[in-house]
Amino acid sequence: MCGRMLLTTPVAEIQKVFGFPERPNLTPRWNVAPTQEVPAVRREEDGRHLALLRWGLVPFWADDPSIGARLINARGESVAEKPSFREAFRKRRCLVPTDGFYEWKAEGKRKQGYAIRRRDRAPFAFAGLWERWNGPKSGPALERPLETLTIVTTTANAVLKPLHDRMPVILDAADWDLWLDSAAPAPVLEGLLKPAPDDLLEAYAVGPRVNNVRNDDEDCAAPLDDAPTLF
Repeated sequence: MCGRMLLTTPVAEIQKVFGFPERPNLTPRWNVAPTQEVPAVRREEDGRHLALLRWGLVPFWADDPSIGARLINARGESVAEKPSFREAFRKRRCLVPTDGFYEWKAEGKRKQGYAIRRRDRAPFAFAGLWERWNGPKSGPALERPLETLTIVTTTANAVLKPLHDRMPVILDAADWDLWLDSAAPAPVLEGLLKPAPDDLLEAYAVGPRVNNVRNDDEDCAAPLDDAPTLF
């Protein structure tokens, strides 16, 4: 599961890491939620490019774009067959740059939020799928197509298991070109949809500020005083 993320690395560094020419004005985001725009890296004929896509995939065949709110994640085990995702998996894969994400764990009558980040705090990439929606088949085409994305998930690694049984697929940088390769065979791509190494990430408790999507500042990801790191 991945329903909230953060991206605060300066755009110049993201550009260097992911190798795209654009230099958009990306403000630091500490609490990105579904239906909001997120950066995505796609491969075009002349190389990688960055675009801002709405989080929550709207299939090209959808009649109503509100379906995107229910398609923020795609299970890696069924992504090649499920009608909502199979065409995007075949033809429209992307990288979703991020600095981390959040997960919640029930503790008594409340849910405690946790931030999950790389131990070295470097940016990384989720495996994403994207779509272009031109409007309902029964109506006129949109003046500007709606471009959306979903984040592929897999079973949780040792860091995430205490919090949730699922986690987003985190692609190794060595596999980015393969994920973006339109000619890559499905079985090879499916082999990338696996849990992240246990020593890559850490999870630590954060305060309740992250619970409200209207809050978007560094306090959302600040560790709770004296709260232990899970791993």
